[in-house]
Amino acid sequence: MTALDTRAATALDVAPPADGPRAARRAARDRGRRPESGLIPGARRGTYWLYLVPGLALLAVIVVVPLVWNVYLTFTEYRGIRPPEWIGLDNWVELMGDRVFWTSFGNSIAMILAMVIAPTILGLLLAAMLFDLIGRKFGGRLASFLRATYYLPQILPAVIAAIVIGWILRPQNGALNQVLEAVGLGDLAHNWLGSPDTALPSLMVIMVWVQLGYPIVIFMAALQRVDPELYEAAELDGANWFQRFRAITLGMIRPEIFVVTLTCTIAALKVFGPVYALTGGGPGTATIVPAYYAYSEFFQSQQVGYGATIATALTVVIAAVSVVFILAQHRMERKEEER
Repeated sequence: MTALDTRAATALDVAPPADGPRAARRAARDRGRRPESGLIPGARRGTYWLYLVPGLALLAVIVVVPLVWNVYLTFTEYRGIRPPEWIGLDNWVELMGDRVFWTSFGNSIAMILAMVIAPTILGLLLAAMLFDLIGRKFGGRLASFLRATYYLPQILPAVIAAIVIGWILRPQNGALNQVLEAVGLGDLAHNWLGSPDTALPSLMVIMVWVQLGYPIVIFMAALQRVDPELYEAAELDGANWFQRFRAITLGMIRPEIFVVTLTCTIAALKVFGPVYALTGGGPGTATIVPAYYAYSEFFQSQQVGYGATIATALTVVIAAVSVVFILAQHRMERKEEER
C-alpha cells in the first residue's frame, strides 16, 4: 500500500459520519451506553436499589413494625390476652402523674453520672496516661495489657458480672464486709444492695467499673493518630503532663469524646441488665430505671399498654438527646472550620 493510500484510509477512520455532527453526537451517546468492563452486560443503574431490599426488609420486620405497634399500644388498654381496647391519651395522662416513672428518670440521671460523666473523665485521664506516659516509658505492650484489663468488664455478660458483684456485696458473707471486718472496720459492714440509702450508690460504683473500659479503648485508638512529635515539642518547651493533656490530647480527640458521650448516654438511659440481676429495681423504687419499669409493667403487672407508654417515652427521650448531641457536634465543627 502506498503512502497516499495509507493517508486516505486513516482519514476514512477518523472522519465523522456522512450526515454530519448530529450523527457524531448520536454515536457518542451510543458509546456512553456501552457497559464498562467488569459490569454485567445489560445492567442498569436503576436496578442497584434491589440490593437494599433484604436489609430494608429486616429493618422493617425487626424495628419499624414493632415500633409502630408499640406506639399504637400506648393508646390502648391491653393485658396481652384480649384484643387491645382504644382509650386515647389515658395512658399518657397517667404517666405524667406517675411518681414511680419520675423516680425512675431521676435514677437515670444518677446512671448518666455513673456511666457517662465519671467513665469519660477517668477514661480520658487513663488513656492519656497509658499513651503518653506508660507507653513511652515502658513500651506499648504494657499499655496494651492494661487497656485490655480495663476493658475486661465490657466483654463479661451483664448477668455474670452482676452475680460476681452480688457475691462481693452480700450482707452476711460477702467479700467486702469480710474485708472490712478483717481490717477492724466491721462497723462499716452494710447490706449494700438491700438498703435504700446505699443501693443506688453501690449500683453506680458497679456501673463505673463496667463502663470504664469502653472510653479507654476508644480514646487510646484515637490517640494513635496524634503525632508524637507534638508531645515531644511541648515537653521540650517545658509543658508538664497536664498541660500537654489539655492543649494536645483534648483538642485532637474531640470527635471521639462526642461519640463516647453520646453512646454512653444512650446506654445509661436504657440500662436494664445490671438492675434486673442485682436489685430488681429495689429496695422499693430505690434503683428502678425506665427500662426496668417498662419491663415490670409488661410482664409482671401485665399492663402492656402502660408498659408500651413507658418504653415509647424512653425512646422519645433517647432520640431527643441524640439529636441535641449531633447538633452540638456539628456546631462545634463549624466553629473550628471558621477559625
